[in-house]
Amino acid sequence: MDNAEQSQVNLAHPEEVFYEYLRRIANAVDLVKPAGEPITALHLGAGALTLARYIQATRPGSIQHAVELERELLDFVLEHLPLPAGTNLSSHVGDAREELGALPAQLTFDVVILDIFSGPDAPAHLACADFYREAAAVLAPGGILAVNVGDEPGFTLVTSQTKALQEAMSHVAAYGTSMLFTRRYPGNIILLGSNSPWPADWGQALLAAGPHPGTVMAGVELDELTG
Repeated sequence: MDNAEQSQVNLAHPEEVFYEYLRRIANAVDLVKPAGEPITALHLGAGALTLARYIQATRPGSIQHAVELERELLDFVLEHLPLPAGTNLSSHVGDAREELGALPAQLTFDVVILDIFSGPDAPAHLACADFYREAAAVLAPGGILAVNVGDEPGFTLVTSQTKALQEAMSHVAAYGTSMLFTRRYPGNIILLGSNSPWPADWGQALLAAGPHPGTVMAGVELDELTG
């Protein structure tokens, strides 16, 4: 779309995730429930439905919803890149915040994945604590909100979005390639929010899953990162 890559998929092996930042989100999804157990997932920003494919491949029977602003992209993906057999996915075209508010009230999700914006182009009505609160409100107990934040050196957006997520949720972590936390390089940091405490071994499990080297920051460390 607009000369920008949207994603990469392996139709024969949807459990393979090529992009580093998507792999890290997949690692967080892996810890939501025991391996192989179906989950409910909401994707705000569909891309090529890479993570929807991953969830179906690793957790058959999962129920998923995907919201995409660009109808052309979603139509192309669904026509030319077929989803794995048995995928239970409902697609929605429109603004992420509007479509989130239009979902049936009884729906809750084990994981909500927000993969929409990067750098100075982040839409203000999405890059804010109020939207994160609305997204957190549809999480099931123990659920996780995963936010991909792409940023330039200095990580102004990462800092502002970490603070916004901390306003909205009681437990927040940042996860990414170690060198990015120096703020000297562009890249993607995954922010993870939950209203339940992180399990004791959760951070180490994320680091062990790769790609290496990785860093997970939470608590006081994360407060120091954001100043």
